[in-house]
Amino acid sequence: MLRRIAGPALALILLSTSVPVASANAASGLSTLERDELTYSYRQLVNQYYEKVDTQRALNGARAQVLALLRHKGVKNPAIPQMHATNDLAADERDLTSVVNTAAAKYGSKAPSRLLTYAAISGMLTSTGDRYTTFLTPKEYAELNAGLDAQSFGGVGLSIGIDDKTKELKVESVIDGGPAQKMGLQSEDRIVTVNGIPTKGKSLDQDSKMLRGKPGTVVRLVVVRDGKTLAPISVTRAKIKPPSVTAKLLDGNIGYARLAVFGATTADELGAALQKLDAEGAKAYILDLRDNGGGYLNAAIDVSSKFIATGPIVSVAERTGSTREYDADDVAVAPKPLAVLVNKYTASASEITSGAIQDDGVGTIVGTKTFGKGVVQTIFPLPDGAAVKITTARYLTPNGHDINHIGIKPNLTVQENKEPRFGDPSRDAQLEAAINVLQQKIAENQ
Repeated sequence: MLRRIAGPALALILLSTSVPVASANAASGLSTLERDELTYSYRQLVNQYYEKVDTQRALNGARAQVLALLRHKGVKNPAIPQMHATNDLAADERDLTSVVNTAAAKYGSKAPSRLLTYAAISGMLTSTGDRYTTFLTPKEYAELNAGLDAQSFGGVGLSIGIDDKTKELKVESVIDGGPAQKMGLQSEDRIVTVNGIPTKGKSLDQDSKMLRGKPGTVVRLVVVRDGKTLAPISVTRAKIKPPSVTAKLLDGNIGYARLAVFGATTADELGAALQKLDAEGAKAYILDLRDNGGGYLNAAIDVSSKFIATGPIVSVAERTGSTREYDADDVAVAPKPLAVLVNKYTASASEITSGAIQDDGVGTIVGTKTFGKGVVQTIFPLPDGAAVKITTARYLTPNGHDINHIGIKPNLTVQENKEPRFGDPSRDAQLEAAINVLQQKIAENQ
């Protein structure tokens, strides 16, 4: 789970103003920018990590990674001075930059100073033994952001799958307001050809590439619905932003919403989905958090607030010993029977929402025990596009449960069936169990 602060343009806690943008590489050794990134990263680790940092271990970790890089680059027996931690943070920073600068000056022809800087930062972070405290290259940081806040692309606005029987492209869901919906495409439609090319036997990636293209261009589809071939449909591609929430009304007037991630827009998307499901006659809700690895802390609070009207959602315990409680935002939808689907890949922000709903008693947790990630990371971006991700706190459920390495035990344990199709009751044993729970609650309320 990542922390972020409110504001339209800020997705994560940003402290990059502490690192001045500096000149390009010097003739030898580290550039000013590289020195600043190195010392900034060390200072954030020492000051922000949720447990007391062994500074000697951190310096040793930095040196070890620099040596490993040099050996990988073909330097035999690289001579890199030892570092000695003190109680003076500034002195440690000077020692760190001096040693890495020495490596860059001596071996820069083999290993660029930027790579040596990255190696030192990575080494000091991994020295904590915390799998979540890591260095992110510019590419890795960009991919992380793209995963949480999906980037737009040219497409038709469909979520797709492969039909089990025909092996043709199948429409799983249609994005509201997208080109495909405007042209009348529906879930369960089979797309037989795309621009005359058969979809049978092709992979999802191949099908996706055929559907995507420059906004404004036209793609021609042959569609089969309920066993009948429709007249060819021409869809004009548009700019599409993949939703983090997909929803549909199941038989029995049960609203189903699946969350892929806890991104910046997830709570708003969920609110719109619940409103639509309610208008369609939903008598109960299923929130599917399976395989959801989490996202932003704010998003977890906002999503939980859709179902919990008042009271605590989560408590975040800082290194200082202080604990901050985050309460519901008083924006909950009208209460209906609720089930939450979880599995071993339900983690972090997903566990905050699951734990809050379970502790508050507003819903039934169905599935298998969750992953057990009860710590919070803050990302500190660096000027060159890289970033350091540091565990800065741990969190507790409203009833004070620490779920780190433990997970959340469902109210109703149901094992996943072989080759499940999430969202399809006939192929999804956990979903079927959740439906049964809700049908019973609906009957009790009548």
